[in-house]
Parts: sequence; C-alpha cells; structure tokens
Amino acid sequence: MAVYTDISDAELAAFLTDYDIGVPLSFKGIAEGVENSNFLLETDRGRFFLTIYERRVRAADLPFFLGFMQHLAQHGFPSATPIADRRGGLFGDLRGKPAAIVSFLTGLSVRRPTPAHCRQAGMGLAWLHEAGRGFAGQRVNDLGHQSWIGLFEPLRSAADALKPGLAKVIEGDLLRVLANWPEGLADGVIHADYFPDNVFFRSEAFAGAIDFYFAANDQLAYDIGIALNAWCFEPDGSFNITAARALVAGYESRRPLLPGERATLPILAWGAALRFFLTRLADWGATPAGALVRPKDPLEYERKLAVHRAGVHLFEDGP
Repeated sequence: MAVYTDISDAELAAFLTDYDIGVPLSFKGIAEGVENSNFLLETDRGRFFLTIYERRVRAADLPFFLGFMQHLAQHGFPSATPIADRRGGLFGDLRGKPAAIVSFLTGLSVRRPTPAHCRQAGMGLAWLHEAGRGFAGQRVNDLGHQSWIGLFEPLRSAADALKPGLAKVIEGDLLRVLANWPEGLADGVIHADYFPDNVFFRSEAFAGAIDFYFAANDQLAYDIGIALNAWCFEPDGSFNITAARALVAGYESRRPLLPGERATLPILAWGAALRFFLTRLADWGATPAGALVRPKDPLEYERKLAVHRAGVHLFEDGP
C-alpha cells in the first residue's frame, strides 16, 4: 500500500534510532489528508504518528509549525505534541524529505457534525487562539487573501473545464471579496485548516485538534470563517444557520468577538470558501497516480461560494 512516499522496514528502523520511543511493533499508512504522507506507528511504549512532509510543506516552515504545536501543549491545549529526537531536534530526514513524529491524540472525528458538535468545535477554536498567545514564531499566511489572484490566474482554464463560465464567476467573487476585505482585526496564529477531520471528540466533547501544517499569522476571525465553511454546510450544499450560530456561540463562550469581527464574518467566510476552492482546483489534476488519497472535489466549494454570493446572515440582529 502506497501513500506519497512509501517506507521500508529498514528505513523506518534507521530513522527511529534517533528517537527514544521504544521498539516498533506496527507501522501502517493512513488514508487521511492530501498534503503529506501519514503513518500510524506503534511501539512498545505507545502510539505515535509519523509524517513525511510533501508538496506544500517546506522544511523551512517546520520550526514554526512544530514549535507552535509545542507551545500549545505547554499552554494546556490538547493537540498532538512533537517528539524530539535524541539531539533535541523536532524533525529529521526520510527518503530525502523532512519527517517528524508526534504523540498520538485520543479521540474521534465526526463526519456529520451536529449543532452540538459545532458549538464544541467553536469553543475549541477559541481555546486554540487563546493558547497560541505569546508564541514568538512568525509565518506569513502564504495562502491568505493576498495570494488568491496569483493562485487563480493559471487556473482559469481549469475552472472553465470544471464548469463552463466558472472562471468569470470566480473572478467576480475575488473582486468583491478583496474590495471588502477587513483590515486591523485582532490577529495571532490561526490553524487555517480547522475541518472536522482535524478535530477530535470524546463523549461528544471537544478533545483536541491536529494537523497544524497551514498555521500562520493572520486575523483570528478568518479562522472562524474557515470553520463555518468546513462545519456548517449540509451534504446537499445548503448552509445550516443553526450550526453556524452554534459554532460562533461556542467560540464566544471563551473569546467574545469584537463588533468589527462579528460584522465582517460573512466576507471572511466568503473569502475562506474562495481559498479552498482555489487550492482544491489546483490539486484536482495534480495528485500523483497511486496516492492513497483522492483529491477533494472543488465543486463542493463552488456550491458554497454560491451561498455566500447570495448572502449569509449569521446574526439575527446584524450582518
């Protein structure tokens, strides 16, 4: 069974000599995510995840990602914690690619979130933002709003191939969103990929978050916009306003939003839908043959963009 990078027993054994985590008992690929090769590793001392970083993840960014995960763990937020090697390093090299081992986080993700799950997820996101305060690392969000026009230009023909006339529609979305993009909101380190498969629950309660490899400095409310798209749409493409309000209420139970953040959540969510449409469109024809995972359908986010285009009213007393 292959992921992007397959690892032999000998290669695994050589890599693990740098770690004090016990003797390996089992090792298998995981069909999750589209960015990296992920493996579940079990040793006589416990369970771990081994990730080989592919494609968008640059080795130069790993000190930020892994350092942020360490910071969260040190400040009480439940997340997978990087395991240092015998020299104190947080990542090494496998097959000429950077690789890291993190602790196993107990819990289950949900495929069909209820409003109760959304409230818990919102609370967890605010907790993450609170725990992230004071982290000294800095990383520009290279998939933030400043990047979207450049990302879109080479994808025009791909958009029209997906759906005739779609490129012009997306261009209109970009113009409207970027013209109204808010500035000066509260900022910090955002998760930037806060999807249901990256959030764990135990007994219906938030239990932690994983996969911080898009984390960056940005406006915190943009992270809520990403989450609204990820958690609050039904399989038929309709927007579940009850779930959305539950998610925001859960967030505000830990970190009340400022008026400017509440007012701009609709445009932030619209922009977040653009970001994921564009990267899914880029991935659609770029996932290598033989990969364990399939690229995610960009048309899912095209349907979400149509909802945002028509207008989303998150608050009964406001925008």
